[in-house]
Amino acid sequence: MPATLTKQQARSLNEACLCAKLAEDFRGRETVVLDLTAITPIVDYFVISTSTNPRAMTALLDEIRVMMKARGNRPLGTEGAESASSWQLQDYGDIVVHAFLPEARAMYDLEGLWADARRVDWKQHLQQMDADE
Repeated sequence: MPATLTKQQARSLNEACLCAKLAEDFRGRETVVLDLTAITPIVDYFVISTSTNPRAMTALLDEIRVMMKARGNRPLGTEGAESASSWQLQDYGDIVVHAFLPEARAMYDLEGLWADARRVDWKQHLQQMDADE
């Protein structure tokens, strides 16, 4: 974790990495965490994952919502919850979780759009969190 993070950004980083792990646990693929703290004041982290179908995407986001609620966070907004949607998101203020179907992820290319964002090695970060406990 970069030394320049505020306490809130560090908490958001931990939660973004937990969201990424949960996405992978619920069959999300190619899950990435983008650190936007140096790029925009609007959001600290994007969590981006690909689902194989709309039902799996909804299940993935439902589990993230349950975990975030247990941690005291409720989404400020959601988008794309319609059954035919190829992209859904949950906005938690400092973290925005994006779940895509493969074609939509390629078309919207958030990683390319936010290419200046540092990619977080979320698996390594979670290992470090476990070691610090």
